[in-house]
Amino acid sequence: MESPFKSIDSLKLSMKHIKIWYTAGMGFFTDAYDLFVIGIIINMIINAYKYAGITIPGFTEYLVGKDAVFWTGLLASSALWSAIVGQLVFGAIGDLMGRKKVYGIEASILSLGALLSAFSPNLIWLIIFRTIMGVGIGGDYPISSTIMSEYANVKDRGKLVSLVFANQGLGSIAAVVAGILASLMLPPWIAWRVIAGLGAIPALTVIYLRRKVPETPRYSLLIKGDIDNAVSAARFLGTKLDMTKPVKSAKMGIKEFLSNYWALLVGTTIPWFILDIAFYGTGIYSGPIVTSIFGSPFVSTSLTLSQFEADMARYTFLAGIPYLVGFPGYFTAVALADKMGRKLMQVQGFTMMAIIYFIVSLVITQVGKSIILLTAPSLGLGIYVLSFFFINFGPNTTTFVIPAEVYPTRYRTTGHGISAAAGKLGAAITTYLFPTLTLTIGYKGILEMLAIVSIIGAVITYLFVKEPKGLPLEEVSGEKIITVDVTQKS
Repeated sequence: MESPFKSIDSLKLSMKHIKIWYTAGMGFFTDAYDLFVIGIIINMIINAYKYAGITIPGFTEYLVGKDAVFWTGLLASSALWSAIVGQLVFGAIGDLMGRKKVYGIEASILSLGALLSAFSPNLIWLIIFRTIMGVGIGGDYPISSTIMSEYANVKDRGKLVSLVFANQGLGSIAAVVAGILASLMLPPWIAWRVIAGLGAIPALTVIYLRRKVPETPRYSLLIKGDIDNAVSAARFLGTKLDMTKPVKSAKMGIKEFLSNYWALLVGTTIPWFILDIAFYGTGIYSGPIVTSIFGSPFVSTSLTLSQFEADMARYTFLAGIPYLVGFPGYFTAVALADKMGRKLMQVQGFTMMAIIYFIVSLVITQVGKSIILLTAPSLGLGIYVLSFFFINFGPNTTTFVIPAEVYPTRYRTTGHGISAAAGKLGAAITTYLFPTLTLTIGYKGILEMLAIVSIIGAVITYLFVKEPKGLPLEEVSGEKIITVDVTQKS
């Protein structure tokens, strides 16, 4: 059967695609900023007390007290736990009610949570507000990825969906820059609030645009049977649908979906779970990891305020080195997604991660909380941060792209939401447990664990993931399309 979306699939890349990319991508800029800035905030509060004797009432007593490990892990992971809820709920709603129905709501939630975080009276409220923010962050994953994939042309679909996700790289760099500038210009009790509040701005700029994006032509036609809206959405892209034979997606219950797509669910959930164990654990706690290799930039435990501000800026820069090295990986993935293919890129990324983690684990020993390298610190750090390049030029990008392509229209946001929730579960677990793991098995043991799970990720990808490169969504997802009577009502 000739696809009614052939004209959309064969379109050349246009400014309409770029507009949708910006609208979808700004959410991920904010997502990354808000998720990774919490590491800077935690370190700022702890280090202010440790090196300058500065107490921030309502916060310091939690993060340096006898239960500091518990509160640090809970604060760092709070937005991740609630993101799981957002991914599952918004993923289900996106298929039941449509992508457009909820688009913009998730951005409003995460903006509200970020703004309220800046005015938290104590750590408990900061955890609550970041939990609210996390719901919005989670909701952004299935909706933005699916809208981009369903509007994209076949030739550039991998590139466009990868570009949406590449905004995570921009957001993480923005978090580092904001942390450095705030550390230099403001006292810590104000700086952390400014850093937190800035996270609300990017998402606020796209809420209106998201509410104006038309429902995707695929969802309109195949699920809702709304020919007029499908035609209008195609016109938004500057093309027409082939409506000589109106079609719909065959109905499929949840049991049938699970029966037909269980193997794919294994292929899109487990690798994402494994990836986020590595990415978030080493990312959010990059400051302690890097400084344990290079040594602390804090020159004394009795610093003046100005000395602390300067040293905290250097600490934040060191913590940001993995993000700076990893940043080109996002755009390497963008450039090669439609040439190299998503599956191969994911396998090579996991493989390189395993090799790097294994090598670094061989050249370190740990004494207390400090790492002793059996090689030059700059070489050891260089090898370690290279893992961030291959994470981004690999599974960090592809685990986001693949679920937006391989599931049928009727369950596309649900499938993506389940996959993303598995990833955030891995992120939340490792972020919560990381402070404890550093005290029990140490950094060497953590790296050995990450090497093993990375190998598992590569194997699962090879066995259970299908390659969507160059195929229309209906073909790669195995969607059953049926012809309908034009007079039939949905």
